[in-house]
Amino acid sequence: MSSVLMTESDIQQLVVECLIANGCNSENAAALGRTISAAERDGSASHGLFRMPGYIASLRSGKVDGCSVPIVEKISPSVVKVDGKRGYAPLALEKGREALIDAARENGIAAMALVNVHHFASLWVEVEPIAEAGLVAMAFTTYKPAVVPAGAKKPLFGTNPMCFGWPRGDQPPLVFDQASASMARGEVMIAARDGHPVPLGTGVDAEGELTTDAAKIIEGGALLPFGGHKGSTIAMMIELLVAGLTGMDFSYEAQLNDNDDGGPPNGGEFMLAIDPNKFGDADNWLAHSEAFIAQLASMEGAHIPGDRRYQNRTAHQKSGIAVKQEVIDRCRGFISEQ
Repeated sequence: MSSVLMTESDIQQLVVECLIANGCNSENAAALGRTISAAERDGSASHGLFRMPGYIASLRSGKVDGCSVPIVEKISPSVVKVDGKRGYAPLALEKGREALIDAARENGIAAMALVNVHHFASLWVEVEPIAEAGLVAMAFTTYKPAVVPAGAKKPLFGTNPMCFGWPRGDQPPLVFDQASASMARGEVMIAARDGHPVPLGTGVDAEGELTTDAAKIIEGGALLPFGGHKGSTIAMMIELLVAGLTGMDFSYEAQLNDNDDGGPPNGGEFMLAIDPNKFGDADNWLAHSEAFIAQLASMEGAHIPGDRRYQNRTAHQKSGIAVKQEVIDRCRGFISEQ
C-alpha cells in the first residue's frame, strides 16, 4: 500500500478543503484541521485523516453544524461553560481555553464544561496547550456504548478517554492520553482495516466471547475495560464527570439519540486546570517534580508518557509525514463529490 510524504501544513490544507466543501465555515474547518494535522504529525493515525469519513458523514447528514459559533460563559469564578452549538469540539475548546487558563490562575483551580459538542479527536491535543501555559490539566469525554462493564455481557460505557498534562518549565509537558478501554477503539478500527489481530483481552465478539479478530470486535462485538474492574470503575467515573455534571448524554443515551451516520454523537467534555504556583510550593514544585521525573527516566525499561509522540513530531517535521495514498484519495473524493 503506497504512501505519500506530506507536511503538517499539507494535511491542514487538505482537511480544510474537505470540510469547507461539505458545509463547514473556514473557522470551524481550520480548528478541526489543526487537530487532525497534529494527530498525524505526532503519529496518531487513528485520530488523524482516518477519521475524515466520520466527520464528513456527520456534516452531510446535518447532525453537526459546520458553521456553529460557540458561546463561552463564566458561570462562577472558577467554572467556565462553553456551548458548542452542535459544532465539532475543536473550535469550542479553542474559544474556551483562555477563559479556563485565566480562571485557574486567579483561583488556583478551575473547570470547564463543554456541552452540545461533537468530539472525535485525541485529548492530548487539547491538554498540551494548557500544560504549556504552566498549568496542570486534565480532560475527560465519553462516546457511545463500546465497552463492557466488568462482569457484564453488553457494552454500556464509551471508550471514555482521560488525559493528564504536567508542565515542565522550558521542556515539553508530560502528557498522557489513554482510553478506559483495553485499547482505543480507533486503534482497533485500524487493525480491522489492515487485517491485523489484536491482543487477547482487547474485546469480545457478538456472542460475548474473547477474540483477537479486530473486525469481530468492531462489527457487533465490544471492547473490554483495561485492568478489569479497575478500568471499569474509571470508565464509570468519567461518565459521571462528563454527563452527570454537565447534563449532557451518558454514553447509552448518546446511542439512543444518535443517527448512526458514522460520525461522533452530540455530547460533552469536562476539563480541569490547576495552577501549581497556588498550592504552597511555588518556589520548588518544578524542581521537585523534575527530580521525580528524572528518577523515573533513569529506571531501565521505564517509559515517560508522551516521549514517543514528541519523537514522532521531531522526525516528521524533518522528513515529512507518510500518509497512505488511499486515505488521501478518499479525502480528495470528499471534495470532488460536491
